[in-house]
Amino acid sequence: MNNVLFLLLRRLRTPLILLIVVYAVTVLGFALIPGVDDKGQPWHMGFFHAFYVVSYTATTIGFGELPYIFTNAQRMWLTFTIYASVVTWIYSIGAVLTVVQDPAFRTVRIENAFGRAVRRMREPFFVVCGYGDTGTLLVRALTESGIQAVVVDIDQERINALELEELTMLVPAIHGDAAEPNTLQLAGLEHPHCIGVIALTDRDEVNLKIAITSKLLRPKLPAICRAETQDAANNMASFGTDHIINAFNTFAGRLAMALHSPGLYLLFEWMTAAPHEPLRDPIFPPVGRWILCGYGRFGKAVHARLVREGVVATIIEADPNLTQPPEGSVIGSGTEADTLEQAGIARAVGIVAGTDNDTNNLSIIMTAHELNPRLFMVARQNEHQNDPLFRAAHLDLLMQRGSVIAHKIFALLTTPLLTEFLDLAKQQGNDWANQLVSRLGGIVGEEAPETWGLVINPEETPAVYEGLKSGIMLSINDLWRDPRNREERLPGIVLLLKRGDTEFVVPDALMTLELGDRLLLAGRIEARRQLSWVCRNHNSFTYLATGRERASGFVWKYMVGQRK
Repeated sequence: MNNVLFLLLRRLRTPLILLIVVYAVTVLGFALIPGVDDKGQPWHMGFFHAFYVVSYTATTIGFGELPYIFTNAQRMWLTFTIYASVVTWIYSIGAVLTVVQDPAFRTVRIENAFGRAVRRMREPFFVVCGYGDTGTLLVRALTESGIQAVVVDIDQERINALELEELTMLVPAIHGDAAEPNTLQLAGLEHPHCIGVIALTDRDEVNLKIAITSKLLRPKLPAICRAETQDAANNMASFGTDHIINAFNTFAGRLAMALHSPGLYLLFEWMTAAPHEPLRDPIFPPVGRWILCGYGRFGKAVHARLVREGVVATIIEADPNLTQPPEGSVIGSGTEADTLEQAGIARAVGIVAGTDNDTNNLSIIMTAHELNPRLFMVARQNEHQNDPLFRAAHLDLLMQRGSVIAHKIFALLTTPLLTEFLDLAKQQGNDWANQLVSRLGGIVGEEAPETWGLVINPEETPAVYEGLKSGIMLSINDLWRDPRNREERLPGIVLLLKRGDTEFVVPDALMTLELGDRLLLAGRIEARRQLSWVCRNHNSFTYLATGRERASGFVWKYMVGQRK
């Protein structure tokens, strides 16, 4: 606000001085020019009356000649006052409009409004730097989960797009360079309710600067960064960036997982889905010869994982001098039938269109499908506006960089135990994953399961904590009883129970809970709401655990006492 006032006063200095001078001269003139009262006696207008007359005259209200009829001299001065004041006001109003439309003033005003909105936040929030495809998906997922966010982006059009989004809560946003420390401070980096910084820009050097700024100004604040190259990821890791995500490596790992463990792949997809996403169908990539079009960063990541899985892949690369593909690679873009036939498309079982051009990727897929309709088709999508085209291509697997990063970050932010569970799930095998997927599918219906964490402590689960502390035994099976009818079950499952350093993956339903237990749960959204109520309401917990109604209120307690 100080900046706004300073800028206004500086830009309006001349109009304000002119207004003051005109008012002072005209008021002084009315005070000095003699008039005549209603008895014909000489009369001088006081400064108060003079200011009053000038005020309604300058604003063109025109009450008339008050308090007495003016003399000719006063009317002459009034005429001068009219023209002088009206012209001055027109000039001043024009100056005000010019200042209001000035880009510098608008920037200061927007920054002040944004700063006030951030300072007034009283709920935990994340600072999201970058509102491209990834930022859009992540912010929507966060707000749908009731988590607040503050957005910084260097592109004004993206900020405008955010303002038009129909989000479930207000998201303060500012047009600015997130690489500048002042911008991050304005966005709430040092706010006591800020719980993390997420760098999602498409430039590694900017994400690196954001991570450095965050760790210097708020060393204990979690920092999550997107990295396009391994060098940038190593640099970020060198000073303690909490999570570094490379979309290409993440997707390549998922594709490799789908090759050897389709059930585990499906479990990962369901567990890291955003709220209200439909359940994804299982995929079964065939094992055999694959064709990989494009050997850039994405192609290298996919090729490395395919080789690790023992899959033979023929590479098609348009610029081998730049990317240095392995020997035996075919030179070309892959959009031509000749190139695909040279790569052995007739004998291939799958193809990956992984260039950085959506048009080329779609062309590769269409040409390959004509040559070999049995292919398992994987494509990389670079621009979100091409969604209808890629949907129409009927791909078996689609790589959207923004979606891959957003889903992984969302899982990290909302359920910290999920990462541990997924790491443990990799050790269980594909058959175990298939059984768990089948069990989850029967619970959640058509939408991806809601995942959340629970800690048995006085802050998060006061009713459960007090009940266990008083000696009540509560099993995992009891935890899922419906508080409206304990004979019914809520649609949910405990995926992980962590007790100290000991971890129980999908623990037995008869296992009893203890103080300090940390749980990872999955189920429907209504199950989460009901369970949250039980964990905080002592009456509901008592009924859930023992089947007895707990007396509450003076009259009810008295009636229970009388019956006893």
